[in-house]
Amino acid sequence: MEETFLFIIEVIGTFAFAISGIRLAAFKSFDWFGAYTVGLVTAIGGGTLRDVLLDIPVFWMQTWMYLAVTAASLAVVIMFRKLLVSKDRMLFLFDTLGLALFVVIGIQKTLAAGYPMWVAIVMGLITGSFGGVTRDILINETPLFFRKDIYATACAAGGMAYWGAAAAGLSPVPSQLICALTIIVLRMCALRWNWSLPVLRYEPAKKTAAPTEEESNCTTDRLSDRLDDTDQ
Repeated sequence: MEETFLFIIEVIGTFAFAISGIRLAAFKSFDWFGAYTVGLVTAIGGGTLRDVLLDIPVFWMQTWMYLAVTAASLAVVIMFRKLLVSKDRMLFLFDTLGLALFVVIGIQKTLAAGYPMWVAIVMGLITGSFGGVTRDILINETPLFFRKDIYATACAAGGMAYWGAAAAGLSPVPSQLICALTIIVLRMCALRWNWSLPVLRYEPAKKTAAPTEEESNCTTDRLSDRLDDTDQ
């Protein structure tokens, strides 16, 4: 049951993340191939980095399913572009769903590889966010991960919720659901009440005002007087 559940959320997460990437590509007027590429990178980017770091076979190289799901996502966006592209909150919805499910997948696969929970939480964060970071770089946008939105924080909170549920003796599937729901609820609350992290602002040093002509003349006169005194 657990493997079937993971497979289902992996397909749903891939579909959701691919749509979020394709939707942003549509805003940039990419062609179909460009939109497919952005959607695919969004869907597989985080998991690829995770598998490389864990030194396990890269997941999307084991089956063509992820390529097919991304193609299906492109077809859905093309057919329902007015609904999916014109609605601002659609990106948030699909991005949040993909984020939550991919964090769960990242945590579970890391634990299955024999790593401790703290590593699993980090890998869950990478799985959920790195595809979006790559997507934003491709379309020349500041990555959402680095903005003040509750994004990485929600991933970390979901990972901690998973840890707490597992420590309380819950089986993997309920722990995974708690993790995903924690991320979704936090993201929804952040949107509803405008929650955000403090922004680190750069405060430039105050520039010293240039001396006026009168002040420059006074300085020159003083230097001349000192030189005259020295000569005497």
